Amino acid sequence: MASEHHPGWLEFPLTDMMCHGCESLVRWAGPDLLHSFCLEAEVSSQVLLARGGEGGGRSTPAKRRTVSLRLSAAARRLGNPEDVCKHFWTLCSPSSTLLRRKMAGNDVPSRRGKVLTVDTMNANVKKVEYAVRGPIVQRAVQIEKELKEGVKKPFNEVIKANIGDAHAMGQQPITFFRQVLALCSYPELLDDNKFPEDAKNRARRILEACGGSSIGAYSASQGIDCVRQDVARYIKHRDGGIACDPDNIYLTTGASDGIVTILKLLTTGEGRTRTGVMISIPQYPLYSAALAELGAVQINYYLNEEKCWSLDIDELQRSLEAAREHCRPRVLCIINPGNPTGQVQSRQCIEDVIRFAAKEHLFLMADEVYQDNVYAEGCAFHSFKKVLFEMGPKFSSTVELASFHSTSKCYMGECGFRGGYMEVINMDPEVKAQLTKLVSVRLCPPVPGQALMALVTNPPQPGEPSYAQFIAEKTATLNNLARKAKMTEEILNTVPGIRCNPVQGAMYSFPRITLPERAIKEAKAKGQVPDMFYCMKLLEETGICLVPGSGFGQKEGTFHFRMTILPPTDKLQIMLSKLKEFHQQFTQQYS
Repeated sequence: MASEHHPGWLEFPLTDMMCHGCESLVRWAGPDLLHSFCLEAEVSSQVLLARGGEGGGRSTPAKRRTVSLRLSAAARRLGNPEDVCKHFWTLCSPSSTLLRRKMAGNDVPSRRGKVLTVDTMNANVKKVEYAVRGPIVQRAVQIEKELKEGVKKPFNEVIKANIGDAHAMGQQPITFFRQVLALCSYPELLDDNKFPEDAKNRARRILEACGGSSIGAYSASQGIDCVRQDVARYIKHRDGGIACDPDNIYLTTGASDGIVTILKLLTTGEGRTRTGVMISIPQYPLYSAALAELGAVQINYYLNEEKCWSLDIDELQRSLEAAREHCRPRVLCIINPGNPTGQVQSRQCIEDVIRFAAKEHLFLMADEVYQDNVYAEGCAFHSFKKVLFEMGPKFSSTVELASFHSTSKCYMGECGFRGGYMEVINMDPEVKAQLTKLVSVRLCPPVPGQALMALVTNPPQPGEPSYAQFIAEKTATLNNLARKAKMTEEILNTVPGIRCNPVQGAMYSFPRITLPERAIKEAKAKGQVPDMFYCMKLLEETGICLVPGSGFGQKEGTFHFRMTILPPTDKLQIMLSKLKEFHQQFTQQYS
């Protein structure tokens, strides 16, 4: 019948138009959303919501309701009321593409579809990228499965040189560390005379500091007190006697946890007042990923590849001034020794960086997880804290610094235990209270990881039963890494079209590769970055898994890849030989 409220419209009782299921859609979707649906279907409508009664369920004959659906005369082309109902139900079904698109556009959650979709999720998360475990690595995992299933490949195994996972690459754990962790995990072993007394003493001390004498109990959010004391003593000894307050130590879930936590504290503002964070390019993708997730502004400063990836203060200044046009720079991040570039900062460079941070009023973040991994002659690790305090009160009392360390790298390589710490210097007491509150939300870092950090910072001492073996294992691991760093540099530099800077420290080489123009064009035609194209072909043809330099950032027009030096020496030699052969064939193919 014609509507007296809207001339030219036809009005039908719901019982004549819709089944019970459609009535349910009418009641929960609301007029605005249904109106937009009907416009898409070239049907105009207005909907009055039902009074009382429970709808929903199967498509069964409806009881009479007070709901009316007013359809324009144009709807008559759809046929009889039953056809209108069918059309409406199809249009509004949970599987309807139109429904999902309209739901996303109108921010109306579907009661029949997913609450969380790629359209309704946190937009910042979609901006996060982490090349170290990106598409290349995902394909490598697929290839491993194919090999197990008997699929024929021109290789027998995948060599994963994409990530600094030492034990996965065959590096052996330090005996003393594993002994103490075993004792902590299964205290009955304390009665076993196979374990040395110094290991038992460390285990008893750790267990006594744990609730219920169990590493399965929560700890204090900032970390076990005696472990933080061990870390403080370690830092004091490392830095030549400069005092370290255990209250400034926060134990963390690997260094990454601490880095992200500090970035959370520093990220504020909107538009041109948003926090800007200066990171080196090339960089470790944790930083770009964290900044994307937090909505901070990434400020790139470029390391000088021609001078062994050195850091130049003029480049820091250029980057800072350019960034001030669109954000508020507040943070300067340094990775020393470098990842992915393997450079080791000189003491003079660290002084210059500290002076720059003081002048520009920047918060300093020093990622020092590779502090034991220094190989090149004439290079040495200098902590930012040590240099800061040696520069005198003008700097040591004012420059705000957070430094980070981990059990995952160096000679330990214990990535899976997720042990780490951060030390904060000159942090405002009120902010520090907020930091303590923030870390309390995640309750505590993994207690086994805290126990491991206690051992890293308080290893066997001269005169203790385990000292000789500990020193022998530690020295052998670091010497082996130094040999592989040198071998990697030397072999890569014999390949025409590959240039590798000295691997001064850390666990990676980041060589520059020259790609033929035809290869670059083919990569772009396939929608791939050229070094991604190169690394994917390398994986498919040789089984070698590397990370393209584009995942870390690089100067426009240059191409690189990152590879670890962690595989066993014999396997590393094979990998480098296959890489050399592949690059020569690739160059010939696309020349």
